[in-house]
Amino acid sequence: MTSPEVAPEIVRFYTETIDEAHRLSTTADGQLEMVRTQELLRRYLPPPPARILDVGGGPGAHARWLIEDGYTLHLIDPIARHLEQAKQTGATVELGDARRLTAEDDSYDVVLLLGPLYHLLKRADRDQALAEARRVLKPGGLLAAAGINRYSSLFEHAAFAHLHKDAMRRSIGDILASQIHDGKKAFTAAYFHSGEQLRDEVAAAGFEAAEVFGVEGPAWSLLAAAERNTGNDFRHSALFESALAAARMAEPYPELLAASSHLLAVGRRAGTSPA
Repeated sequence: MTSPEVAPEIVRFYTETIDEAHRLSTTADGQLEMVRTQELLRRYLPPPPARILDVGGGPGAHARWLIEDGYTLHLIDPIARHLEQAKQTGATVELGDARRLTAEDDSYDVVLLLGPLYHLLKRADRDQALAEARRVLKPGGLLAAAGINRYSSLFEHAAFAHLHKDAMRRSIGDILASQIHDGKKAFTAAYFHSGEQLRDEVAAAGFEAAEVFGVEGPAWSLLAAAERNTGNDFRHSALFESALAAARMAEPYPELLAASSHLLAVGRRAGTSPA
């Protein structure tokens, strides 16, 4: 296939700036994201060895534990560096674009979009990625799609003690108003969803019973602030366990979606559930 059409700033960010697998395993808030994503997915996944298509699966942080759980997994990503890392998980890998999947119709039990939707700034591109996910899913198959919460940058930069700076306040104010980060500084180009928007996009793409969860819950920024501002490791602390409990307790209250860092939407393609 032709090379994926990915914005240069996204390629630079994931090639030169950040190691996504490292972030999820070495920071307390990254570990909270990983633990919660695992438990939410395991709640909905069909039994192994179901076939999973991990679209935008990065270096394979989620592929690793899914394969260990017994699933068959194919990972697609537009970043060549990620594919070399993901091969080490045991997944098959492919350079590709969420908007133009090479998989056949009705060929997977599960499609994961745990990154693409927040790097597709235009609604039409996100709709195309969701349509492709629906196309390759079997009837009754599961979609799990992640978004970055609209207010995440506000909580993050308050936790990191950045908002006393005028330039930072202006930058975060622009993100809050536009729901877009332009990728010129720090983080790469990204779209920031509200919970309602993410649910509506998934439902509009033809997925039934769409639900949205706050991944890290309302206390993640307290955890991040404690770790970043003290230099201590809080991954195995009472504060981590408290933040995890808060995320679980917040699930019945949709108004608390706005306090999480990431959102996870789940829905099913119409039809009989896969065996």
